[in-house]
Amino acid sequence: MRTLDHMSHEQKLVMASTASGFSLENMDIMFLSFALTPIIAELHISSGAAGLIGSITNVGMLFGGALFGILGDKIGRVKTFSHTILIFAVATALMAFANNLWVIYGLRFLAGIGAGGEYGVGIALIAESFNHDRIGRMTSVAAIGGQIGAIIAALAASVILPLWGWHALFLIGVLPVALTFFVRKHLKESEQFLEAKRVAKQKHERVAFSELFKTRQLATQTLGLMVMTIVQIAGYFGLMNWLPVIVQKQQGLSVSGSALWMVATIAGMCCGMAVFGNILDHLGPRWAFGLFLTASALIVFAITLAHSSVVLVIIGAVVGFCANGMFGGYGAVISQLYPARIRSTANNVIMNVGRAIGGFSSVVIGLLMDHYTLTITMGFLSALYVISLLTMLSLPGLKQLSVRR
Repeated sequence: MRTLDHMSHEQKLVMASTASGFSLENMDIMFLSFALTPIIAELHISSGAAGLIGSITNVGMLFGGALFGILGDKIGRVKTFSHTILIFAVATALMAFANNLWVIYGLRFLAGIGAGGEYGVGIALIAESFNHDRIGRMTSVAAIGGQIGAIIAALAASVILPLWGWHALFLIGVLPVALTFFVRKHLKESEQFLEAKRVAKQKHERVAFSELFKTRQLATQTLGLMVMTIVQIAGYFGLMNWLPVIVQKQQGLSVSGSALWMVATIAGMCCGMAVFGNILDHLGPRWAFGLFLTASALIVFAITLAHSSVVLVIIGAVVGFCANGMFGGYGAVISQLYPARIRSTANNVIMNVGRAIGGFSSVVIGLLMDHYTLTITMGFLSALYVISLLTMLSLPGLKQLSVRR
Protein backbone atom coordinates (compact mmCIF):
# COMPACT_ATOMS: atom_id res chain seq x y z
CA MET A 1 0.00 0.00 0.00
CA ARG A 2 1.47 3.36 -1.10
CA THR A 3 0.13 4.93 2.09
CA LEU A 4 2.79 3.10 4.07
CA ASP A 5 5.69 4.16 1.82
CA HIS A 6 8.33 6.67 2.90
CA MET A 7 7.60 6.37 6.62
CA SER A 8 10.27 6.81 9.25
CA HIS A 9 11.11 3.99 11.63
CA GLU A 10 9.21 5.73 14.42
CA GLN A 11 6.14 6.22 12.22
CA LYS A 12 6.15 2.53 11.29
CA LEU A 13 6.30 1.62 14.98
CA VAL A 14 3.33 3.91 15.72
CA MET A 15 1.26 2.38 12.93
CA ALA A 16 2.19 -1.20 13.83
CA SER A 17 1.34 -0.64 17.50
CA THR A 18 -1.96 1.19 17.01
CA ALA A 19 -3.22 -1.09 14.22
CA SER A 20 -2.32 -4.15 16.31
CA GLY A 21 -3.97 -2.66 19.38
CA PHE A 22 -7.20 -1.92 17.49
CA SER A 23 -7.08 -5.41 15.97
CA LEU A 24 -6.79 -7.07 19.36
CA GLU A 25 -9.53 -4.84 20.79
CA ASN A 26 -11.95 -5.77 18.02
CA MET A 27 -10.98 -9.43 18.37
CA ASP A 28 -11.94 -9.28 22.04
CA ILE A 29 -15.34 -7.73 21.23
CA MET A 30 -16.01 -10.34 18.53
CA PHE A 31 -15.12 -13.17 20.92
CA LEU A 32 -18.12 -12.18 23.02
CA SER A 33 -20.40 -12.27 19.96
CA PHE A 34 -19.31 -15.79 19.07
CA ALA A 35 -19.38 -17.03 22.68
CA LEU A 36 -22.77 -15.61 23.62
CA THR A 37 -24.83 -18.64 22.54
CA PRO A 38 -22.74 -21.21 24.47
CA ILE A 39 -22.63 -18.87 27.49
CA ILE A 40 -26.44 -18.75 27.52
CA ALA A 41 -26.64 -22.53 27.27
CA GLU A 42 -24.06 -23.25 29.97
CA LEU A 43 -25.21 -20.69 32.55
CA HIS A 44 -28.94 -21.08 31.77
CA ILE A 45 -29.51 -17.34 31.52
CA SER A 46 -32.14 -15.40 29.59
CA SER A 47 -31.49 -13.60 26.33
CA GLY A 48 -32.01 -10.30 28.15
CA ALA A 49 -29.37 -11.14 30.74
CA ALA A 50 -27.01 -12.19 27.96
CA GLY A 51 -27.66 -8.99 26.00
CA LEU A 52 -26.75 -7.00 29.08
CA ILE A 53 -23.21 -8.36 28.82
CA GLY A 54 -22.65 -6.29 25.68
CA SER A 55 -24.34 -3.24 27.16
CA ILE A 56 -22.11 -3.39 30.24
CA THR A 57 -19.09 -3.57 27.94
CA ASN A 58 -20.24 -0.36 26.23
CA VAL A 59 -20.70 1.39 29.57
CA GLY A 60 -17.17 0.33 30.51
CA MET A 61 -15.93 1.82 27.24
CA LEU A 62 -17.52 5.17 28.07
CA PHE A 63 -16.00 5.17 31.55
CA GLY A 64 -12.57 4.03 30.28
CA GLY A 65 -12.65 6.51 27.43
CA ALA A 66 -13.18 9.41 29.81
CA LEU A 67 -10.58 8.20 32.34
CA PHE A 68 -7.80 7.29 29.95
CA GLY A 69 -8.49 10.21 27.63
CA ILE A 70 -7.60 12.55 30.48
CA LEU A 71 -4.61 10.40 31.49
CA GLY A 72 -3.37 10.30 27.90
CA ASP A 73 -3.27 14.10 27.86
CA LYS A 74 -1.71 14.33 31.32
CA ILE A 75 0.91 11.55 31.59
CA GLY A 76 1.48 10.72 27.92
CA ARG A 77 0.10 8.66 25.05
CA VAL A 78 2.57 5.77 25.13
CA LYS A 79 2.30 4.99 28.84
CA THR A 80 -1.51 5.27 28.78
CA PHE A 81 -1.81 3.20 25.59
CA SER A 82 0.12 0.33 27.17
CA HIS A 83 -2.03 0.52 30.33
CA THR A 84 -5.25 0.20 28.32
CA ILE A 85 -3.96 -2.77 26.34
CA LEU A 86 -2.89 -4.56 29.52
CA ILE A 87 -6.29 -3.99 31.19
CA PHE A 88 -8.42 -5.43 28.40
CA ALA A 89 -5.91 -8.26 27.85
CA VAL A 90 -6.11 -9.41 31.47
CA ALA A 91 -9.90 -8.96 31.63
CA THR A 92 -10.36 -11.00 28.45
CA ALA A 93 -8.06 -13.81 29.58
CA LEU A 94 -9.82 -14.04 32.97
CA MET A 95 -13.09 -14.74 31.14
CA ALA A 96 -11.68 -18.23 30.60
CA PHE A 97 -12.21 -18.91 34.31
CA ALA A 98 -15.60 -17.19 34.71
CA ASN A 99 -18.48 -19.48 35.68
CA ASN A 100 -20.81 -16.88 37.16
CA LEU A 101 -22.87 -14.25 35.36
CA TRP A 102 -21.90 -11.50 37.79
CA VAL A 103 -18.22 -12.30 37.34
CA ILE A 104 -18.73 -12.05 33.57
CA TYR A 105 -20.44 -8.68 34.00
CA GLY A 106 -17.50 -7.42 36.05
CA LEU A 107 -14.86 -8.68 33.63
CA ARG A 108 -16.66 -7.28 30.60
CA PHE A 109 -16.95 -3.88 32.31
CA LEU A 110 -13.19 -4.04 32.96
CA ALA A 111 -12.50 -5.09 29.37
CA GLY A 112 -14.64 -2.18 28.19
CA ILE A 113 -12.60 0.25 30.29
CA GLY A 114 -9.41 -0.88 28.57
CA ALA A 115 -10.89 -1.00 25.07
CA GLY A 116 -12.61 2.37 25.41
CA GLY A 117 -9.46 4.04 26.67
CA GLU A 118 -7.28 2.72 23.88
CA TYR A 119 -9.01 4.41 20.93
CA GLY A 120 -8.36 8.09 21.60
CA VAL A 121 -4.80 7.57 22.82
CA GLY A 122 -3.90 5.52 19.75
CA ILE A 123 -5.50 8.07 17.40
CA ALA A 124 -3.60 10.89 19.13
CA LEU A 125 -0.34 8.99 18.59
CA ILE A 126 -1.07 8.74 14.87
CA ALA A 127 -2.14 12.39 14.54
CA GLU A 128 1.06 13.58 16.19
CA SER A 129 3.29 11.38 14.04
CA PHE A 130 2.12 12.44 10.55
CA ASN A 131 1.42 15.61 8.59
CA HIS A 132 -2.23 16.69 8.51
CA ASP A 133 -2.57 15.68 4.85
CA ARG A 134 -1.85 12.02 5.73
CA ILE A 135 -3.81 11.60 8.96
CA GLY A 136 -7.00 10.43 7.22
CA ARG A 137 -5.22 7.59 5.45
CA MET A 138 -3.27 6.58 8.56
CA THR A 139 -6.27 6.48 10.90
CA SER A 140 -8.08 4.45 8.24
CA VAL A 141 -5.19 1.96 8.11
CA ALA A 142 -5.44 1.61 11.89
CA ALA A 143 -9.21 1.09 11.58
CA ILE A 144 -8.61 -1.61 8.97
CA GLY A 145 -6.45 -3.30 11.61
CA GLY A 146 -9.60 -3.57 13.73
CA GLN A 147 -11.36 -5.47 10.95
CA ILE A 148 -8.44 -7.87 10.69
CA GLY A 149 -9.05 -8.59 14.36
CA ALA A 150 -12.65 -9.53 13.50
CA ILE A 151 -11.41 -12.01 10.89
CA ILE A 152 -8.95 -13.53 13.37
CA ALA A 153 -11.74 -13.86 15.94
CA ALA A 154 -14.01 -15.60 13.42
CA LEU A 155 -11.30 -18.08 12.45
CA ALA A 156 -10.31 -18.74 16.06
CA ALA A 157 -13.95 -19.24 17.12
CA SER A 158 -14.61 -21.70 14.29
CA VAL A 159 -11.71 -23.88 15.48
CA ILE A 160 -11.73 -23.44 19.28
CA LEU A 161 -15.46 -23.37 20.15
CA PRO A 162 -16.32 -26.86 18.79
CA LEU A 163 -13.22 -28.45 20.33
CA TRP A 164 -12.62 -26.74 23.66
CA GLY A 165 -15.59 -24.43 24.32
CA TRP A 166 -15.97 -20.72 24.98
CA HIS A 167 -13.66 -20.61 28.00
CA ALA A 168 -10.65 -21.56 25.88
CA LEU A 169 -11.54 -18.91 23.29
CA PHE A 170 -10.97 -16.09 25.76
CA LEU A 171 -7.52 -17.40 26.72
CA ILE A 172 -6.26 -15.80 23.52
CA GLY A 173 -6.71 -12.56 25.43
CA VAL A 174 -3.21 -12.99 26.87
CA LEU A 175 -1.71 -12.12 23.46
CA PRO A 176 -2.01 -8.33 23.88
CA VAL A 177 0.30 -8.56 26.91
CA ALA A 178 3.19 -9.03 24.48
CA LEU A 179 2.07 -5.91 22.60
CA THR A 180 2.16 -3.96 25.87
CA PHE A 181 5.84 -4.76 26.40
CA PHE A 182 6.57 -3.90 22.76
CA VAL A 183 4.89 -0.51 23.09
CA ARG A 184 6.70 0.33 26.31
CA LYS A 185 10.08 -0.67 24.90
CA HIS A 186 10.00 0.85 21.43
CA LEU A 187 7.60 3.81 21.33
CA LYS A 188 8.33 7.28 22.66
CA GLU A 189 6.21 10.36 23.14
CA SER A 190 5.90 12.69 20.15
CA GLU A 191 7.61 16.06 20.10
CA GLN A 192 4.23 17.67 19.46
CA PHE A 193 2.78 16.23 22.67
CA LEU A 194 5.84 17.17 24.75
CA GLU A 195 5.79 20.73 23.41
CA ALA A 196 2.02 21.02 24.03
CA LYS A 197 2.48 19.80 27.60
CA ARG A 198 5.30 22.31 28.20
CA VAL A 199 3.25 25.24 26.83
CA ALA A 200 0.15 24.19 28.81
CA LYS A 201 2.23 24.12 32.00
CA GLN A 202 3.60 27.59 31.31
CA LYS A 203 0.14 29.01 30.62
CA HIS A 204 -1.46 27.04 33.47
CA GLU A 205 -3.94 25.43 31.03
CA ARG A 206 -5.96 22.53 32.39
CA VAL A 207 -6.72 19.10 30.98
CA ALA A 208 -10.41 18.70 31.74
CA PHE A 209 -13.69 17.65 30.11
CA SER A 210 -14.89 21.24 30.37
CA GLU A 211 -12.29 22.22 27.76
CA LEU A 212 -14.42 20.46 25.14
CA PHE A 213 -17.27 22.91 25.90
CA LYS A 214 -15.27 26.01 26.79
CA THR A 215 -16.96 28.32 24.28
CA ARG A 216 -20.34 28.19 22.55
CA GLN A 217 -18.69 27.36 19.22
CA LEU A 218 -16.58 24.61 20.81
CA ALA A 219 -19.59 23.15 22.61
CA THR A 220 -21.59 23.12 19.36
CA GLN A 221 -18.71 21.41 17.60
CA THR A 222 -18.32 18.76 20.32
CA LEU A 223 -22.04 18.01 20.47
CA GLY A 224 -22.25 17.91 16.67
CA LEU A 225 -19.42 15.41 16.42
CA MET A 226 -21.11 13.33 19.12
CA VAL A 227 -24.27 13.24 17.00
CA MET A 228 -22.20 12.05 14.03
CA THR A 229 -20.48 9.28 16.00
CA ILE A 230 -23.81 8.17 17.50
CA VAL A 231 -25.18 7.77 13.97
CA GLN A 232 -21.99 6.02 12.86
CA ILE A 233 -22.21 3.40 15.62
CA ALA A 234 -26.00 3.13 15.39
CA GLY A 235 -25.85 2.49 11.66
CA TYR A 236 -23.03 0.00 11.99
CA PHE A 237 -24.59 -2.11 14.73
CA GLY A 238 -28.07 -1.74 13.30
CA LEU A 239 -27.13 -2.87 9.81
CA MET A 240 -24.48 -5.44 10.63
CA ASN A 241 -26.43 -7.14 13.41
CA TRP A 242 -29.81 -7.16 11.69
CA LEU A 243 -29.17 -7.32 7.95
CA PRO A 244 -28.94 -11.15 7.74
CA VAL A 245 -32.02 -11.49 9.95
CA ILE A 246 -33.93 -8.89 7.95
CA VAL A 247 -33.42 -10.63 4.63
CA GLN A 248 -34.15 -14.02 6.16
CA LYS A 249 -37.48 -12.87 7.61
CA GLN A 250 -38.58 -10.42 4.96
CA GLN A 251 -37.17 -12.03 1.82
CA GLY A 252 -37.19 -15.70 2.87
CA LEU A 253 -33.48 -16.19 2.19
CA SER A 254 -31.23 -18.55 4.08
CA VAL A 255 -28.20 -16.99 5.75
CA SER A 256 -26.88 -20.17 7.33
CA GLY A 257 -23.64 -19.87 5.40
CA SER A 258 -22.67 -16.73 7.30
CA ALA A 259 -18.92 -17.13 6.81
CA LEU A 260 -19.06 -15.82 3.23
CA TRP A 261 -21.37 -13.01 4.33
CA MET A 262 -18.91 -11.95 7.06
CA VAL A 263 -15.86 -12.06 4.78
CA ALA A 264 -17.65 -10.00 2.10
CA THR A 265 -18.86 -7.43 4.63
CA ILE A 266 -15.44 -7.01 6.26
CA ALA A 267 -13.77 -6.78 2.83
CA GLY A 268 -16.24 -4.02 1.94
CA MET A 269 -15.46 -2.19 5.18
CA CYS A 270 -11.70 -2.31 4.56
CA CYS A 271 -12.06 -1.03 1.00
CA GLY A 272 -14.39 1.72 2.20
CA MET A 273 -11.94 2.84 4.88
CA ALA A 274 -9.07 3.00 2.39
CA VAL A 275 -11.12 5.04 -0.10
CA PHE A 276 -12.54 7.34 2.59
CA GLY A 277 -9.09 8.08 4.03
CA ASN A 278 -7.78 9.13 0.61
CA ILE A 279 -10.79 11.36 -0.11
CA LEU A 280 -10.47 12.94 3.34
CA ASP A 281 -6.80 13.80 2.86
CA HIS A 282 -7.18 15.10 -0.69
CA LEU A 283 -10.59 16.82 -0.70
CA GLY A 284 -11.31 17.41 2.98
CA PRO A 285 -13.88 16.11 5.48
CA ARG A 286 -16.96 17.80 3.98
CA TRP A 287 -16.52 16.00 0.68
CA ALA A 288 -15.54 12.69 2.31
CA PHE A 289 -18.37 12.59 4.86
CA GLY A 290 -20.82 14.15 2.43
CA LEU A 291 -20.31 11.43 -0.17
CA PHE A 292 -20.33 8.52 2.29
CA LEU A 293 -23.26 9.74 4.40
CA THR A 294 -25.35 10.33 1.28
CA ALA A 295 -24.44 6.89 -0.06
CA SER A 296 -25.28 5.29 3.31
CA ALA A 297 -28.69 6.99 3.41
CA LEU A 298 -29.49 5.57 -0.02
CA ILE A 299 -27.88 2.12 0.21
CA VAL A 300 -30.01 0.92 3.16
CA PHE A 301 -32.94 0.60 0.77
CA ALA A 302 -30.90 -1.81 -1.39
CA ILE A 303 -31.63 -4.45 1.26
CA THR A 304 -35.12 -4.78 -0.19
CA LEU A 305 -33.49 -5.91 -3.46
CA ALA A 306 -31.88 -8.99 -1.88
CA HIS A 307 -33.68 -11.86 -3.63
CA SER A 308 -30.77 -14.31 -3.72
CA SER A 309 -27.85 -15.28 -1.49
CA VAL A 310 -25.38 -13.89 -4.05
CA VAL A 311 -27.11 -10.49 -4.06
CA LEU A 312 -27.16 -10.55 -0.25
CA VAL A 313 -23.39 -11.04 -0.12
CA ILE A 314 -22.85 -8.21 -2.60
CA ILE A 315 -25.16 -5.88 -0.68
CA GLY A 316 -23.34 -6.80 2.54
CA ALA A 317 -20.05 -5.69 0.98
CA VAL A 318 -21.54 -2.43 -0.33
CA VAL A 319 -23.23 -1.65 3.00
CA GLY A 320 -19.94 -2.33 4.81
CA PHE A 321 -18.12 -0.05 2.35
CA CYS A 322 -20.48 2.89 2.87
CA ALA A 323 -21.64 2.54 6.48
CA ASN A 324 -18.31 1.69 8.12
CA GLY A 325 -15.88 3.22 5.66
CA MET A 326 -16.14 6.49 7.60
CA PHE A 327 -15.00 5.06 10.93
CA GLY A 328 -11.32 6.03 10.73
CA GLY A 329 -12.22 9.54 9.62
CA TYR A 330 -13.70 10.66 12.93
CA GLY A 331 -10.39 10.31 14.75
CA ALA A 332 -8.58 12.18 11.97
CA VAL A 333 -11.05 15.08 12.10
CA ILE A 334 -11.25 15.30 15.90
CA SER A 335 -7.45 15.25 16.15
CA GLN A 336 -7.22 18.29 13.87
CA LEU A 337 -10.06 20.24 15.48
CA TYR A 338 -8.79 20.02 19.08
CA PRO A 339 -5.36 21.07 20.37
CA ALA A 340 -2.77 18.46 21.34
CA ARG A 341 -3.19 19.14 25.06
CA ILE A 342 -6.77 17.72 25.03
CA ARG A 343 -6.57 15.53 21.90
CA SER A 344 -6.92 12.08 23.44
CA THR A 345 -9.67 13.36 25.77
CA ALA A 346 -11.64 14.73 22.81
CA ASN A 347 -11.26 11.54 20.77
CA ASN A 348 -12.20 9.22 23.62
CA VAL A 349 -15.14 11.19 24.97
CA ILE A 350 -16.72 11.90 21.57
CA MET A 351 -16.28 8.38 20.17
CA ASN A 352 -17.33 6.57 23.33
CA VAL A 353 -20.47 8.67 23.75
CA GLY A 354 -21.26 7.47 20.22
CA ARG A 355 -20.61 3.88 21.25
CA ALA A 356 -22.66 4.08 24.44
CA ILE A 357 -25.73 5.67 22.83
CA GLY A 358 -25.46 4.34 19.28
CA GLY A 359 -25.04 0.79 20.54
CA PHE A 360 -28.73 0.74 21.49
CA SER A 361 -29.72 0.90 17.81
CA SER A 362 -29.97 -2.90 17.68
CA VAL A 363 -32.78 -2.75 20.25
CA VAL A 364 -34.58 0.06 18.41
CA ILE A 365 -34.37 -1.70 15.05
CA GLY A 366 -35.60 -4.92 16.62
CA LEU A 367 -38.67 -3.09 17.95
CA LEU A 368 -39.30 -1.44 14.58
CA MET A 369 -39.12 -4.81 12.84
CA ASP A 370 -41.63 -6.26 15.27
CA HIS A 371 -44.21 -3.52 14.70
CA TYR A 372 -43.57 -1.92 11.31
CA THR A 373 -42.64 -2.78 7.73
CA LEU A 374 -39.13 -3.22 6.39
CA THR A 375 -39.46 0.04 4.43
CA ILE A 376 -40.18 2.03 7.61
CA THR A 377 -37.27 0.34 9.41
CA MET A 378 -34.89 1.21 6.59
CA GLY A 379 -36.37 4.70 6.44
CA PHE A 380 -35.43 5.17 10.10
CA LEU A 381 -31.79 4.25 9.36
CA SER A 382 -31.76 6.46 6.28
CA ALA A 383 -33.06 9.39 8.34
CA LEU A 384 -30.20 8.93 10.82
CA TYR A 385 -27.63 9.35 8.06
CA VAL A 386 -29.44 12.44 6.77
CA ILE A 387 -29.34 13.93 10.29
CA SER A 388 -25.59 13.22 10.46
CA LEU A 389 -25.10 14.82 7.02
CA LEU A 390 -26.96 18.00 8.01
CA THR A 391 -25.05 18.14 11.30
CA MET A 392 -21.72 17.76 9.49
CA LEU A 393 -22.55 20.58 7.05
CA SER A 394 -23.41 22.88 9.97
CA LEU A 395 -20.01 22.57 11.69
CA PRO A 396 -17.70 25.46 10.70
CA GLY A 397 -14.61 23.60 11.89
CA LEU A 398 -15.08 20.93 9.23
CA LYS A 399 -15.49 23.59 6.56
CA GLN A 400 -12.22 25.21 7.64
CA LEU A 401 -10.41 21.87 7.44
CA SER A 402 -11.72 21.38 3.89
CA VAL A 403 -10.60 24.86 2.85
CA ARG A 404 -7.15 24.14 4.27
CA ARG A 405 -6.71 21.48 1.61
